[in-house]
Amino acid sequence: MGTFLVREELVDLIQTRGLVECLIDTETQVQINGLELSLCAVETFVDKGVIGFHNQERILSKTNAISPDSDGWFLLQQGQYKIIFNEIVNIPKDMMAIARPRSSLLRCGVSVETAVWDSGYSGRSEALLLVHNSYGFQVKKDARLIQLLFFRLPEMVNQGYTGIYHGENI
Repeated sequence: MGTFLVREELVDLIQTRGLVECLIDTETQVQINGLELSLCAVETFVDKGVIGFHNQERILSKTNAISPDSDGWFLLQQGQYKIIFNEIVNIPKDMMAIARPRSSLLRCGVSVETAVWDSGYSGRSEALLLVHNSYGFQVKKDARLIQLLFFRLPEMVNQGYTGIYHGENI
């Protein structure tokens, strides 16, 4: 059976195996049971996406970047946004990761939707930021938004992730 990694293991893997690169502040971002990823960019959706059973049928939605104000703040109206994180995550073949939004976001009427970080994935990940609050939401560049939880698998996978998102945003 696999296990979740705790702070001491995460710090060791960051230092010895490059588990996560481009951290702003390791001491702050590595938590008791996970690692917080921070906001690099915010984008709006400008057209529809298409997903079928086969990847050949996939057409990703186009997006436009939103610029923060001169102090680094994004003022977001109610709606959905694609976000890109600052950190580059390098998942070894004996691990996987999942993420949850920081509870402060939820208390502001905001959530983040993410997918699984598969064994062997490497990249600067993206997620979906959902502003449910009818008054909107203000977020600053580099704000810590999600906590990534790393799970050590019982054994190493033979072939890691090889999809189109491998190496994204690097």
